[in-house]
This record gives sequence, structure tokens and C-alpha cells, in this order.
Amino acid sequence: MDRAAAEPVDRSVVIPAEGLDTLIAALRDGGYQVWGTQERDGALALAPLAAAADLPRGRVEGAEPGTVRLTDGPRPAFFDHTLPMQGLKRTVYPAHERLYAAGQAMSLEENPVEAPPIAVLGVRPCDLAALDTLTAVFEAGPFVDDRFRQRREALFLVAVNCMRPAATCFCASMNTGPRAQGGFDLVLDEVMDEDRHVFVVASGSARGRAVLDALPGEESGPADREAARAGSQACAEAQRRRMPDGVAALLKQSYEDPHWANVAERCLSCANCTLVCPTCFCSTVEDRSSLDGAEAERWRRWDSCFGLDFSYLHGGAVRTETASRYRQWMTHKLSHWHDQFGMSGCVGCGRCIGWCPVGIDITAEAQALAASEQAA
Repeated sequence: MDRAAAEPVDRSVVIPAEGLDTLIAALRDGGYQVWGTQERDGALALAPLAAAADLPRGRVEGAEPGTVRLTDGPRPAFFDHTLPMQGLKRTVYPAHERLYAAGQAMSLEENPVEAPPIAVLGVRPCDLAALDTLTAVFEAGPFVDDRFRQRREALFLVAVNCMRPAATCFCASMNTGPRAQGGFDLVLDEVMDEDRHVFVVASGSARGRAVLDALPGEESGPADREAARAGSQACAEAQRRRMPDGVAALLKQSYEDPHWANVAERCLSCANCTLVCPTCFCSTVEDRSSLDGAEAERWRRWDSCFGLDFSYLHGGAVRTETASRYRQWMTHKLSHWHDQFGMSGCVGCGRCIGWCPVGIDITAEAQALAASEQAA
């Protein structure tokens, strides 16, 4: 699947910065819960949004391997921050949900799907790409996860093109950003200069166009659109991390590389990287019964390939060492995912770098493996 498809061309308008509240009101009038990125306990999280004032205006992440800290930025922009801890995954694929219940008569009752209409304001291009990746996993094969599909179809996505990267971002090398290529209903570019603070708003779907047509604003001109594109281009050029070219083939020939042992000496197998990753989809099921035996339930919850029991088969775990579990995660993410789903499982968001407690950097590990193979 080509992630670098042509950018959709549709109507675009310019609205003042205060127009964000008008947009939020229009979405709410359309029957949507409105969610956005907010500052919670010193981190960024997706949560229901009452007004634009709830956004972390003027705040930016100081993100480095093993640390993510919020600080005041140099300007009062609404979207100079980049990513919440988790992307859209938990809105379409809950961390914990009941699938079935059965009574003493052994009649199965499927739990109804809760799929309220949610409009997410401020979705980043890498998270749009991650949603496309999950859609390929859950919907493109012969067995469709209808629970995922219903939740995905209930989303209204308001994307924001990035104007500044976090230090951990590498989406430009993965062709997933910093400019959205599709998959949104509306997309915003925040343009600030000495004279004005505005949003260039474009639609990418019929329902997005309906909302756009209801917004008070002027048609965008060539200068507006060029300022928006220039901001995204500067963001791409400011990224200092990148995934090496040919990483999928590299990992297939690096199975016995001694560098995996080096990573294992640092990795805690804590699964932080998989929990914040917007595309990791591993799960397990749990069967529970009430103490009186009147009801049994089946629950699905997120799991991680970093857990020792994840590879348990017929009396023992297949991957007993940390090195083999890290190798499995990275090789599947960057190599075998192409074979299974026609794309990379990594979108370059950099969350795994910032939220790893020991600061393991997936781009640095890929570069180290590339150097090791060249030296061999």
C-alpha cells in the first residue's frame, strides 16, 4: 500500500483562531462527542473536549529517548504539541472489552458494540496512517472484526498537519507525515505570523465538506495554501531521526546478529513500547465465571509480545529470552508486516522512543544493525 498517495484536493477556507470553538460547536451539533488532546498529570492524553480552551495551547513536548516532558513553547499556538500518549487505537480497539456471556443454559449472548459517534480534533498524520494500518489488520483479511469496523466508521477525523516535530519523530522517513495524505474528514493547518493567527481548513470527505460549508470563513488563496505547505516542509526538514532505507530486507538477514544481545541487556520487557504504539494489536482472551456458576464471560484485552507467556505453546514459552522477544517485535513491525499486510507496521510517531524507560531508540537499533551487517 502506498502511503504517499496524492493529497486530496477539495474546498478550503481560512478561519480565525477563535473559529475553533465554532468548529467544535458544529461537530457537537452534528451529534458527535468531541475529543481532543489535553494535558493530564503532566502528559498529553485524548479526552472529551468542551472548548478550544481545553487544548494545551502554547505547550510543547521535550521528547528524548526515555523521557517526555511538557514545557511552555515560544508561541501561543494551539497545536505546537505533537502526540498524545496513545493515538486513535483505544477509540476503535478498547484495551479491555467483554465479547460474550453465557448462562447455565449455555446460550451465548454477544456483547453489543459501543460505537458512539466521536469527532477527534487534532489527529496527526502518523496517527491517520496508524488507523489505516489497523484497518488492514482487522478488515482487509477474510475474517473482519466487526467491532473494530463499527467503531472506526463512527469516527469523524479532524487532522492537523504538523508545523514542528518532537525530537523523537521520524514520520518523514516512513512517508506518513508531517502532512496528511488522506483518511481525514477535515484537515487544519495552523498559520501564525506577526499579523495573524488563522487556520486553513480543507475537507477530505462528503461529511467533512458539509461541516466546512457551515463554517464562517473566507476561501483560501494561493498564499494561504503555500504558507501551510511551507510549514509542513520545514517540519519534515527539522526531523533528525530517520529509519534506514531497506530496513525490511535488512532485518530478514539479521536474525543471528550479536547486536540483539546488546539490546537485551537494556530492555526490561516492560511492554511500554507496545502499549503506546498506535499499531500494535496483540491481544489475549480471558474466560471468567461467577462464583455461583450462573454466568460465564469471555473478555478480550491487550497483550504484548514482550510478555514471557505470550509465546506459550503446549507446556512452555517459545521466546524465553529478552533478545528473542525484542527481535520478534522489531522484525515483525518493520519487516514481516510488509509480507502480511502490504505496509510497514511502523508509522514513525516515535512514541516507543520517548516512553521506553531505558531510552531504547528503534531508529538507532536499526542503524546499528545496518552498520553491523555492512561490517560483516
